[in-house]
Amino acid sequence: MSRARPLHPAVAIALGGLVAGSLDILYAMAFWWLKAGVGPLRILQSVAAGALGPASFDGGAASATLGLALHFAIATAMAAAYVLAARRVPLLLRRPCLCGAAYGLLLYAAMNLVVVPLSAAGAQPRDPLWVACSIVAHMLLVGVPIALFARLASAGSTGPVRVEIHGS
Repeated sequence: MSRARPLHPAVAIALGGLVAGSLDILYAMAFWWLKAGVGPLRILQSVAAGALGPASFDGGAASATLGLALHFAIATAMAAAYVLAARRVPLLLRRPCLCGAAYGLLLYAAMNLVVVPLSAAGAQPRDPLWVACSIVAHMLLVGVPIALFARLASAGSTGPVRVEIHGS
């Protein structure tokens, strides 16, 4: 019986960015659709507002497309950082769910306390439900998938991937 080969790190980065980015933007779209009837175009324009400011909401599909591209570029950069860090810190590969969740929490904090305030986006929603759900979403929908793809790129992942939620 042959064992599967590990993913090339570039493939793990691309897939991690694609999956985490997709889950994250779908979460944001679903949340705001259910809470306030906000459509997907406006969500993507709000991402573009980081670069364009309030003018992004007048940019139609073009600014929404820019928002989507920026969103996936950021998600891919997040995946790249984890994959590269995991090459030096084996714990990140041994405990992908725990470390991925912690990474998602770190990403949420970095985005909301540093990146967004320094961007042209302006004030962001401080709805307590949005904040709480977004923290959990970053942990489970962004950090964990990125960590699992990093694990698949490691030399130790040539056998079945054992995902540990708790325990050793």
